Amino acid sequence: MTIHIGAAPGDIAETVLMPGDPYRARWAAETFLDDAKLVNEVRGMLGFTGTYKGNRVTIQGSGMGMPSLSIYANELISQYDAQTLIRIGSCGGMQPHVSVRDVIIAMSATTITSPSSGIFREVNFAPTASYDLLAAAVAAAKTRGTTTHVGGIYSSDVFYAERPDLDEQMVRHGILGVEMEAAELYTLAARHGRRALAILTVSDHLQTGEALPAEDREQTFGDMVEIALEAAFS
Repeated sequence: MTIHIGAAPGDIAETVLMPGDPYRARWAAETFLDDAKLVNEVRGMLGFTGTYKGNRVTIQGSGMGMPSLSIYANELISQYDAQTLIRIGSCGGMQPHVSVRDVIIAMSATTITSPSSGIFREVNFAPTASYDLLAAAVAAAKTRGTTTHVGGIYSSDVFYAERPDLDEQMVRHGILGVEMEAAELYTLAARHGRRALAILTVSDHLQTGEALPAEDREQTFGDMVEIALEAAFS
């Protein structure tokens, strides 16, 4: 057990999917895993372990924002020896050709600051995905026929941003979407020699104002989860 994860030794799989929302973790576990078992409920941040096509998988909520994800990813890596960590979450679309319901597979994650920023001092570290996971996810998405975009995203440290000029520069430089966790996940994975990827469903769009109704989300989010699971074990 750790401060934030109450799972016993051996309860956490080497492959961990990390949605921000603990209830999405429960939904994904009940929908896609066999014999899913609740292994963590400390502070309501639910975690489940089961199997997918015979492979052990943990789905652990990470909370919102890089500080929260950093806590769970650090403990999963250092105390439970997680080897593959895949963020599955929602994001805001930023490019005109990216539509609500599309899936973004994040090659890189730009950020202003993260919990790891102090380590690098004057260096602008470039957090990137693990290529084998990225390639496997792209292949899985093509097999499913899911509309997918591969490229850079922006990991913001605020949800209610008040920098429209910054959004303009993200769009200008080809950033596909904005979320709040992936940059720190990629940095921690690089530091500890683990595999990491972020697969994101576009739930709203910063330019058009369109937003995905809650009742329509489940099927699209299901595509994202299955892509993540297929990529993890390819």
